[in-house]
Amino acid sequence: MSKQLRARQTLIYIFFGILTLLSLIPFIYMLVNSTRSLVQITSGVSLLPGSSLAHNLQILKGYGMNMWQGMGNSAFISITSTAISVYFSALSAYALTAYDFKGKKIIYGFIIALIMIPGQVSMIGFYKFMIQLNLLDNYIPLILPAICAPASIFFLCEYMSTVYNKDYADSARLDGASELKIFHRIMLPMMKPGLATMGIFGFIFSWNNFMMPLILITNQKLYTLPMQIQVLTANGGGGHVVEWGAVYVGVSIAIAPTILAYLLLSRFIIGGGNAGGVKG
Repeated sequence: MSKQLRARQTLIYIFFGILTLLSLIPFIYMLVNSTRSLVQITSGVSLLPGSSLAHNLQILKGYGMNMWQGMGNSAFISITSTAISVYFSALSAYALTAYDFKGKKIIYGFIIALIMIPGQVSMIGFYKFMIQLNLLDNYIPLILPAICAPASIFFLCEYMSTVYNKDYADSARLDGASELKIFHRIMLPMMKPGLATMGIFGFIFSWNNFMMPLILITNQKLYTLPMQIQVLTANGGGGHVVEWGAVYVGVSIAIAPTILAYLLLSRFIIGGGNAGGVKG
């Protein structure tokens, strides 16, 4: 290997090392602040851990928060909505990729158009619709709409177009396999990296979703974890001091499942290709 190539590789490693460090600093700062007292946090920035973690946890419990309940509520919504979104998006992507039918281009264009519409535009109308259906204080409005996820469908359509092989499906049909069996036994394994990618994004989006649950849910027993953390900062109103150490502890607990979801699903992305699929 030439010296010039080695120098170039070294510069690349240094560049990406700096980017990695910059990405980790906010998380390190959050974890450090969860161990510091309010006085230490307000006195200035520091990356040295404190000794107030136990105290911050006691303050967190003192607010009457049930973190485990909030985590369970968020986990139920996130896991269910992500599973629904990934499955039906994959089913739609397979249909749009494998079959030719009238209106296919129109449907695909409509899906792309939906991606461009901000969710805030339809929020008020959706809220009024849920009132009419008597679905406030209910998880259904937070889960069922995941069946139609335009961004996931678009991504999986693009991914499917790179891995789809018509010969696999034709061979399975000759063997008497139904269309659903072809989808489940052949196409889904081929789409594992794409499904894992959308699963990560879908889970993180649902887990961190705050505005829609805030609008639809008023029963504190149904609060998601982000809603419970917001209560911590709300307790700082009326002249009361916000215990930022406890807030940082709550946020640290809240992001742990998203990191776990990434670690569990990223191996399917790294595995890549057609792992688990039918080999030609």
